[in-house]
Amino acid sequence: MRTIGLMSGTSLDGVDAAWVETDGERIGRFGPSLTLPYDPALRRDLRRLLDMAGELPADDPFLLDCEQRLTERHAEAVEKLALEADLIGFHGQTILHRPVAGKPGEGRTWQIGDAAALARRLRVPVAHDFRSADVAAGGQGAPLVPVFHAALVQDLPRPLAVLNLGGVGNVTWIGEDGQLIAFDTGPANGPLDDWARRATGEDYDRDGRLALAGLPDGAVLGRMLAHPYLAAPPPKSLDRLDFDRALREAGACDLPPTDGAATLVTFCACAVAAAARHFPVPPKQWLVAGGGRRNPALMRALAGALPEPVRPAEVVGWDGDALEAQAFGVLAARVWHGLPLTFPGTTGVPAPLAGGQLTGVNQPLVSIEA
Repeated sequence: MRTIGLMSGTSLDGVDAAWVETDGERIGRFGPSLTLPYDPALRRDLRRLLDMAGELPADDPFLLDCEQRLTERHAEAVEKLALEADLIGFHGQTILHRPVAGKPGEGRTWQIGDAAALARRLRVPVAHDFRSADVAAGGQGAPLVPVFHAALVQDLPRPLAVLNLGGVGNVTWIGEDGQLIAFDTGPANGPLDDWARRATGEDYDRDGRLALAGLPDGAVLGRMLAHPYLAAPPPKSLDRLDFDRALREAGACDLPPTDGAATLVTFCACAVAAAARHFPVPPKQWLVAGGGRRNPALMRALAGALPEPVRPAEVVGWDGDALEAQAFGVLAARVWHGLPLTFPGTTGVPAPLAGGQLTGVNQPLVSIEA
């Protein structure tokens, strides 16, 4: 199938779109990809939604307006890509993630985005709602991309770890025999972006300049590293705001701008190092994707915290900016074919589980033109 995967992660910076040829198990080839940033107003409103989501009804006018604007931006990304496709993989924007491990029906994960409107506008079937079935079955609902990582690394020395640094960090450990262990490592760009916005007015710490100019505060860092999440065994996953209260209580918000940024960067790297304690054996290398790999301060901190080589995804020929969008192109094909999306070692679901929904499957396929 020719698919276009769409991803808007917890960094809230925009939409990634990527074309993939795949049957859901193998990758024939990757095509072009792009990133379409959110305008400042949409990014601000989505960030506001994160704070409100726990109290909002599904028909709240502000939420519905954000959802419409978000969906339109995703449609614009597909149209700008201007490539023929059989299927769209539409993750939407996570505004709340509250799984309850091992308790079917008690958790909740909420991604906004109007798949039906997207399918109507593009006249292409849309696979969506990738997480709900897993959470309903008592799984974490995240991370979803490990099965895609497994397809990517078949010709690479294993075991290895694929680390994605978005708003939240997540890792996939892949063993020599293909065993998968995956979970969220802890906060990554999310609190650092919020910090940079408060301190400088910028949307993120450009080139890591803020963090590189400061020093981590040892006392604050020690309190942050005592958070029970880091020691808890996987499967486990996080909401974008899960650590906000802990960071405040640890005193991170009282630090000077540069030292606060340096402390958050060091905490992210130490959380990744703590995650490695849950692997059966150490990886031969860490391959880093997501926006965090572009932050020199964060990559330097990772190299200091991990004994194995830490390299950006590009060293093995991957596109670290497009990787998650490509993953949702592959996951869309898996939804189409009824293949499992999640596994006991990735989300804690009791058995390999298919998921997702399809919208617009009876619509004629067309070439998408800008």
